[in-house]
Amino acid sequence: MAKRSHPRAGSMGFYPRKRARSVVPHSKSWPRDEGEPRLQGFAGYKAGMTHALVTDYRPTSTTSGQDVRMPVTVIETPPMTIAAVRLYEQTPYGRRTLTEVWADKLDERLAKRLPLPKKQDVEAKWKLAAAAEVCDVRVLAYTHPHDATGPDSKTPEVMEIRIGGGALAARQAFAQGILGKTLNIADVVTTGQMLDILGVTKGHGFESRVVRFGTKLLSHKNSKHRRMIGTQGAWHPNWVQSTVPNDGQRGMHHRTEYNKRVIQIGTDGANITPNGGFPHYGVVRNPYVLVHGSIPGPQKRLVRLRDAIRYTRGIQVEVPDVKFVSTASKQGGRKQ
Repeated sequence: MAKRSHPRAGSMGFYPRKRARSVVPHSKSWPRDEGEPRLQGFAGYKAGMTHALVTDYRPTSTTSGQDVRMPVTVIETPPMTIAAVRLYEQTPYGRRTLTEVWADKLDERLAKRLPLPKKQDVEAKWKLAAAAEVCDVRVLAYTHPHDATGPDSKTPEVMEIRIGGGALAARQAFAQGILGKTLNIADVVTTGQMLDILGVTKGHGFESRVVRFGTKLLSHKNSKHRRMIGTQGAWHPNWVQSTVPNDGQRGMHHRTEYNKRVIQIGTDGANITPNGGFPHYGVVRNPYVLVHGSIPGPQKRLVRLRDAIRYTRGIQVEVPDVKFVSTASKQGGRKQ
């Protein structure tokens, strides 16, 4: 007689299903870049979704070369300011921060996020960097949410962004040149580029195992409860393993969407803002990015853009041919 069994519910690729440490996504790794020194990331705020009429750029698609209706996500990208340069050195215990050089003039709102350095010997820090063996160059950048109407919090968010491309000396000189400057999305990202989107998904709080994993409801003859689980596992090992579907947190997870194509980069948000504004967000007033497909998180959530780290197929798209972007109202209801 055959053994009765069925596959487990829920992908183990998303374990542990716990709350994110912060709503600001973090990048553990960065792709290698062989070109000129440049920033490998940026940040923006998710405004919502719409659709556009775009010539299909995918060579293996059945509609390749044809005009298709494509779902796109609108990300509002206010400028970002480079607050500090962080240099790393290699030690037997891994990379360690060698020194940080902060800009002279910083936004007063940044003091609400972290204590700012009062005095620093800039020349001594650069001499220390020249004498040591620097293994990586990164910058600390902060956002300008007060320039956008969508985000609720107007306190700047600080994040670390890697500088890639070229030799270490060239990257260090590039970082020194942009220290204290304000950059736009067009200075970092180009139209047709492939990106990774890092974000924190929408939170749903504490949920049951039926909702989290879709486990089967027990028979109505079961004692006391129908939504309980049939077993918590084997006798040995004599503890409840993490693979057993149980109650817990659902949503508010840190996720990365790989290989998202940049369809359009614009400066006038009125060209893509729907009539009445995006639901739960409002009007886009800053430069924006249109990304093919959906991304994690609800409206107003901060998302980070990073150079694609897994993209090797080589579909080269200089400028996607965008024929039309829908600005129809997303508010719902009957048409008048």
